[in-house]
Amino acid sequence: MLTKQTNLNWRSRIEDLDYQSDVRRVDAVVEQICSGDSAFGFFTFAQQLIGRLRRAGKQTTADTYTTVINSFKRFYCQDELRFSQLDSLLAVEYEAWLKGRGVCKNTISFYMRNLRAIYNRAVDEQLVAQHSPFKHVYTGIDKTVKRAVSIQTIRQIREMELSAQPLMDYARDLFMFSFYTRGMSFIDMAFLRKSDLQHGMLSYCRQKTNQRLVVKWEQFMQEIVDKYATADNPYLLPIIRNAHGDTRRQYKSAAHLVNCKLKKLGEQLGLTVPLTTYVARHTWASLALSRNIPISTISEAMGHGSETTTRIYLAQLDTSAVDAANATVLSLL
Repeated sequence: MLTKQTNLNWRSRIEDLDYQSDVRRVDAVVEQICSGDSAFGFFTFAQQLIGRLRRAGKQTTADTYTTVINSFKRFYCQDELRFSQLDSLLAVEYEAWLKGRGVCKNTISFYMRNLRAIYNRAVDEQLVAQHSPFKHVYTGIDKTVKRAVSIQTIRQIREMELSAQPLMDYARDLFMFSFYTRGMSFIDMAFLRKSDLQHGMLSYCRQKTNQRLVVKWEQFMQEIVDKYATADNPYLLPIIRNAHGDTRRQYKSAAHLVNCKLKKLGEQLGLTVPLTTYVARHTWASLALSRNIPISTISEAMGHGSETTTRIYLAQLDTSAVDAANATVLSLL
C-alpha cells in the first residue's frame, strides 16, 4: 500500500510530465502506481529533475546532469533503466566502460558523483530505497596536474604580436583579462554587464557560488574593454554578442572557441601545460602564493567559500617547495 508521502511524490511525477506528449506515457505511470512499482525509471526521473532544475534557473546543474545522463545512456544502450536494475554491479561496469574509452579518473568520478546525486534525489523523494549503488566505484578527486605558468610566460602571452590572427588575439585578450581580474572564471567574464563597473570598481556575483566580489578597475582591463567596444550591448566583453538570444549557448560557444585558440597559442610558445582559461586563474593564485600573500587574502580574492578550499587549491598548484627539496637531496649524490 502506498503511503501518503509516496502518493504525493507520484502526483508530482505525473505533474512533471508533458501532457501534450504521448498520453500512453501517463497511463504507464498510473499502471505502475497501482501495482506499487515505484521504480518507474531512472532515466525518466533524471529528465524530469533536469526540467525542474531549468525552471528553477539552475542551468549549470541541469547541463551537468544532462551530460552525465547522456553518457550513461550510451553505455546502457536502453531507453529506460529501472531503479531496481541500478545496482553496484552496473555502476562498476559503467566505470570499466569509461576507463576503456580512456576517460581520466577525475572525469569518471565526476560522472559517478553526479549520477549518485540524481539517485539520492530519488531516494529523498521516496521513489526508491537507498541501496548505495555507487559504493564500489571511485568518487574521490585525484590531485590535478599543475596548470599554472610562470610570470615570464604571462608576459610572453601578453606581448605576442597577433594582429594578423584576430581570433587568437581575441582569445589572448580574454585570457589576460581573466588574469588581470584575479583569475575571474570565463562564465563570470561572459555575464559581466557594463552596469557592474561603477566609480572605478567592478562588482559582480560569481555564477558558481553567487558570492559578490569587487575588483579595483585597472588600466590593463580598460584597454581590453576599449579594444572591443560594444556600444549596442549591455555586456562588458564581446562574449555574449546578442543579449536577446540564447546567452548560455553563446557563452559555451565562445568558451570552446577561446580554449581551442589558447591551446594553439600555448603550442606556439612551446608550453608543456595546455593553455586554457583556467590557467589564468591557477597562475594568479600560484603567483600570489609565491609572493607571500596571505592565504586569507588569496581566498577572498578568488571568491572561495573558505580558507580550507584555498589551501587545498594552492596545494595542488604549487610544487616548487617540494621540487626544491628534491633538488637539494639529489645534489648530495
